Amino acid sequence: MKTSTVEFSTFDDITLWTSLKEGDEKSFSMLFERYYADLVSYGNSLSPYHEKVQDCIQDVFTDIWVYRNSLQHSVVVKAYLLSSVRKRIARLHERDHIFRKATNTDSIAFLLEFSVEHEFIDDDYATKEKVTYLNKLLNELPPRQKEALYLRYHQGLSVEQIAEMLDVNYQSASNLLYRGLLALRKEWKGTFSLFLLLSSSSF
Repeated sequence: MKTSTVEFSTFDDITLWTSLKEGDEKSFSMLFERYYADLVSYGNSLSPYHEKVQDCIQDVFTDIWVYRNSLQHSVVVKAYLLSSVRKRIARLHERDHIFRKATNTDSIAFLLEFSVEHEFIDDDYATKEKVTYLNKLLNELPPRQKEALYLRYHQGLSVEQIAEMLDVNYQSASNLLYRGLLALRKEWKGTFSLFLLLSSSSF
């Protein structure tokens, strides 16, 4: 019996990943459609060359399909894809000499700006002026702290996954998050939760 599109869309990542490894093209397409927008958003945060970012994402998925038999059985799919795109863009930067040569991804600057939407804020909690100020605070953070916050609160990755993506140890990733939040808390006087604001930010 043929699986309907609606039923197929309810499959979790591990089910799709396992089916992809077995050569199921629908699973491959479903994962591509599920995460393409997130990968484009994140890729564009690391490079101003948006067409090349899309090429990198296509290359990542091409490699996944070609080398599917050798893929790990148990992965956090979203973290794996984000990390793969980051590494691909880092290699692109090195190859094209957009940044100085490096053996890791430290030379990539996080480019996207946080934007907490005014419409999300109830006037009982904070004024538009305060929200504008919070956006300013967020976007003045060092790039690595801002990227760590983005991965944690917008992409929902764990500290362990962020550490792996940024090629640092767990404590360093935890410190990036802590310092970013500490800097915001020192200045943020609104009563609305910083965590909720970060999770609802658009990029």
